[in-house]
Amino acid sequence: MESHLRSILKGITWRLGGTTVTIIVAWLFTDNLHIAAKIGILETVLKISVFYIHERMWNRINIGKVKNPEYQI
Repeated sequence: MESHLRSILKGITWRLGGTTVTIIVAWLFTDNLHIAAKIGILETVLKISVFYIHERMWNRINIGKVKNPEYQI
């Protein structure tokens, strides 16, 4: 099981890449860097939150998890 910190760090690094793409696309559509940055920041905050919740929910689901042996020799 992953720690809360690891899930948060994964979300942040994933969103940095996604936010960059979002800002570029929004800038191309709006031709306004200020608006594009606002869209990118809002999108980042929302998606980090959703990713964190999604990650934590999947940690509770046992589908595909391999159970570690109680001991090893």
